Amino acid sequence: MTLRTAVNDACDVVSLDQFDTVYGNDNPNAQTMLEFAQEAGDEISRRVDWQRTLKTATVPTSPYALDENFQRLITGGAITTATGEFVRPVTNGSEWTVVKQVPSSQPYFFIRGGQIHFTPLSAGAGANIEYVSKNWIKAGSDEKDAFTADDNTFLFPERLLVMGLIWRWKRQKGLNYEDQLAEFEAALAFEIAADRGASQ
Repeated sequence: MTLRTAVNDACDVVSLDQFDTVYGNDNPNAQTMLEFAQEAGDEISRRVDWQRTLKTATVPTSPYALDENFQRLITGGAITTATGEFVRPVTNGSEWTVVKQVPSSQPYFFIRGGQIHFTPLSAGAGANIEYVSKNWIKAGSDEKDAFTADDNTFLFPERLLVMGLIWRWKRQKGLNYEDQLAEFEAALAFEIAADRGASQ
């Protein structure tokens, strides 16, 4: 499924004529659908650590500049040293100032200014990072975080984008959308379980 087919599937449900093109189309309804597709996809990608958006990186030195596609670390145990020891997070600057001044065999990390800092510094060399990419759109061999063409595809289940389009369209038009939103949330929960290899 592509951007155009997802939008047209939603159009069938909300009684809109289908579009020959969506991206770059001057039709106000096509522009609204494109905006909703971007909004829905951004939400779906932010809410879940989808398998196809998971990335890994190896730290050569500390501090380490995060990749441009970095969105967030995975939940729990995102960073390990080269020897497999978990690196504990520090979440505020004041705590980091204290932690890095106190000698400790426990490695810590702190993210600031697009970089990951380690203490002790040696913990950073060869450390492994698991993170979620902000890119959820597939454009040929490239991954992006914004639509650039009608044939762009997605790195999460396509039906979620269609369902996200439908309830957003209905809400904007002042129509009852609660049932469609509930169906979307149920489908999202199912797809999360399926993506993680679980069953419901």
